[in-house]
Amino acid sequence: SSMSEAARTYSLEGQSAIIDKFRALLAASESNQADWKKHAVSLLEKAIAEAGRDGRKPTFSFGEEDSDEASSESAEMQPTAEPLTEESHPVVAEVRPTLDRTVEELENDYKKGLKLRAGDYLRLVNVGKVKSRELEALMPDFETAVAVRRAAVDPLNKLADLPYTNYPYTIAKDACIENPIGYITVPVGIAGPLKINGGVPLQVPMATTEGALVASTNRGCAAIMRSGGVKTVVTAEGMTRAPVVKFSSASDANRLKQWVQAPENFAKLKAEFDGTSRFAKLLSPPEVVLDGRYAHIRFTSKSGDAMGMNMISKATHQAMKFMQSAFPTMKVLALSGNTCCDKKPAAINWIKGRGRSVLAECWLPESVVKSVLKTTPAAMAECARSKFDSGSAAAGAIGGSNAHAANIVAAIFIATGQDLAQVISSSMCSTRMEVEEDGSLYISVTMNCVECGTVGGGTVLPAQRSMLEFLSVAGPSPSFCDPGTHANNLAQIIAATVLAGELSLMAALCTDDLVSSHLKLNRSRLNLYETSAEAGSSSNSLQPTVLLQRPQQGMIRGKSAERTIKVNCSSIL
Repeated sequence: SSMSEAARTYSLEGQSAIIDKFRALLAASESNQADWKKHAVSLLEKAIAEAGRDGRKPTFSFGEEDSDEASSESAEMQPTAEPLTEESHPVVAEVRPTLDRTVEELENDYKKGLKLRAGDYLRLVNVGKVKSRELEALMPDFETAVAVRRAAVDPLNKLADLPYTNYPYTIAKDACIENPIGYITVPVGIAGPLKINGGVPLQVPMATTEGALVASTNRGCAAIMRSGGVKTVVTAEGMTRAPVVKFSSASDANRLKQWVQAPENFAKLKAEFDGTSRFAKLLSPPEVVLDGRYAHIRFTSKSGDAMGMNMISKATHQAMKFMQSAFPTMKVLALSGNTCCDKKPAAINWIKGRGRSVLAECWLPESVVKSVLKTTPAAMAECARSKFDSGSAAAGAIGGSNAHAANIVAAIFIATGQDLAQVISSSMCSTRMEVEEDGSLYISVTMNCVECGTVGGGTVLPAQRSMLEFLSVAGPSPSFCDPGTHANNLAQIIAATVLAGELSLMAALCTDDLVSSHLKLNRSRLNLYETSAEAGSSSNSLQPTVLLQRPQQGMIRGKSAERTIKVNCSSIL
């Protein structure tokens, strides 16, 4: 069998890397082809092509430069690419496939319950004899199981930059993740100090990859602190779950609606509901919304310091069993019928609330607005009216009368282990700005659907729990406090930080600094990918190879001796 010219003349300097890649490809294929030599040569050529791409220097950068001047600056600032080496980035995962035994032999030993090596399990996973989800039960530790799974799905080790070691998989398992292959690192910054309700000033952790967000929120915190702090209050508390049921007729569905309103029936229903948890407390008779012979039954309950979705679902399930005994012909179609409404934008959540409903407000003297935010209360109020009232109405926004509440909510949710999908409702916010008689600026944010908790879910992970401890809200509330106090406090911290973010962004819009600040703090100049032309030089190059970059010594991102971007946001930093 012949080999391509490129393969035969390839430098032998990287032969170790090529061999490792070839071993991985060969083991992953587990082919029984009769013409195995031809198949092996094909795999070897692919391994050589992959190893060749690893050493290429990228020339493509994110974003189009605005001018020839900017292009020239970018060329001068071009960081030097670090080629991937075996020392810095292993070519294959730590677990390598064993080749000294047949698959049949390995399968027989596996069925007998005999101990196998990690590389043996890798081969069995590759041929479908062992399921990936079973690895944790078979391996001596979770990290080895993750390594085997990575090797199985990524024989060429394209996941080299995805870390997987030194992670608490024993905690994450059965609570946060299935089939893990590693974990994503997100930088965490702090905004503050921020004084809430006259308490000890807090530094608020924010996990984000959006440059300028923490800096901007930090400026808002500075303006609040110079104005005496922010006031917050939780106005309502209640997580919801709403099953949908079907009757033979609309009149039967209406009978259910009347039945749940009767005090004696509600008392029995509440006993069934509350009996499933120490913290589940059904607050009122379920609201029943009829749609022909369909009935949507919306339960609202307290959930202690938990966000409460699992708790309330369990309690609702028990309550529905009790209701079905009273209405035998009722057919439960789904425990969640979409009027809850979970993880979807919905007016019902904005109007009636879900989770914690929170208000935050602050009065800023005119001098603070001018010195910190570089604008005036009148300009801020006029911008707010045009943007929040006119703009949001024109867009038909639901709970979207704000500047960027979702930015702050998402950053705090990531840092503290909240359910990220619930940012969609938790960021519903009405921001108001008005000029007071004394010339000061009044600002408020109303957030009716902050779905957060300090126990359960991602809050059990050590890093996320440490952020909650940093805010003094980790875990269940102490016995001398009402259940839910920690979660309520977290909701108030979120609302107060949203207010800070709203202040700074609106000020940037008033002073026209939005673009310049983002160009300085939110625009990477690192070149991470090769051009399509270079990638296409090999027929096997299906996608560019990521190379790590290291800025030249003494280089400052976004700045050179010949040209600087003038940004009027130094006070943000």
